[in-house]
Amino acid sequence: MERILITGCGDIARRAIPHLTRRYRVYALVRNPAYCEPLRKLGAIPVIGDLDDRQSLSRIKGLADAVLHFAPPAPNGTTDTRTRNLLSVLSAGSGPNRLVYISTSGVYGDCHDAHINETSAVNPASMRGKLRVDAERRIRAWARANSVNANILRVPGIYAAERLPLDRLKSGAPVMNAHEDSYSNHIHAEDLARIAVAALLRGKPCRIYHATDDDEMKMGDYFDAVADAHTLPRAPRLSRAEVKTAVSPMMWSFMNESRRLSNTRMKLELKVVLRYPTLNAFFNT
Repeated sequence: MERILITGCGDIARRAIPHLTRRYRVYALVRNPAYCEPLRKLGAIPVIGDLDDRQSLSRIKGLADAVLHFAPPAPNGTTDTRTRNLLSVLSAGSGPNRLVYISTSGVYGDCHDAHINETSAVNPASMRGKLRVDAERRIRAWARANSVNANILRVPGIYAAERLPLDRLKSGAPVMNAHEDSYSNHIHAEDLARIAVAALLRGKPCRIYHATDDDEMKMGDYFDAVADAHTLPRAPRLSRAEVKTAVSPMMWSFMNESRRLSNTRMKLELKVVLRYPTLNAFFNT
């Protein structure tokens, strides 16, 4: 049985593990021992290590035939040191032959409502987007140098029953007027886990995929749909200038960028059939 290592053992990893245990011996890198038992119950073998501490990663050298790299960059600096440390350790041992990395659609920056495919140029405006571009470039260069099939999943906003902006709606935080609003993209957490597994099994060499659903929604419409589904008041609509002053800089960095992601390559090459192709499909299930 082949061995797979998962880094970043959060919600998406936990959803992916049951899809993997039939095919792989699953190892999960964790820095907090408190997470070991829940991962064992899912069928994974915890390995203690910290991507922020290169010396703590010796146990994963040569451990896996494949890697699912779900760990986000550290929140400071201009280099994704976690990815750098991971690739350094992987290079010191034998294997892996496949790697799938979860990145962000934020690498494109603001595309002014344009339709975007995987060949579109990156132009990140936020630090989180710039760090993901750094990680992507490191992974692709490392993959070419080591003959590894590495796939990049560019992921938009993730939602699930427990990942909806209910507190934001209850607080009365505003969204933009429809004519000024930005397009946003989404993917259900369960679909993202399945896309990651599909990339692992069917991804073409050093290929980028958009892991997004079929919806083309403006952000305010997304919040309206969530509010209506939970019988909450809709968010107040304000001008773009008013919203910018009313929300945090982090939230504004999301609201200010507008793009519409194509998922054609994902469907054709990874053979993914989305469980929740639209937000309405999720709410009506």
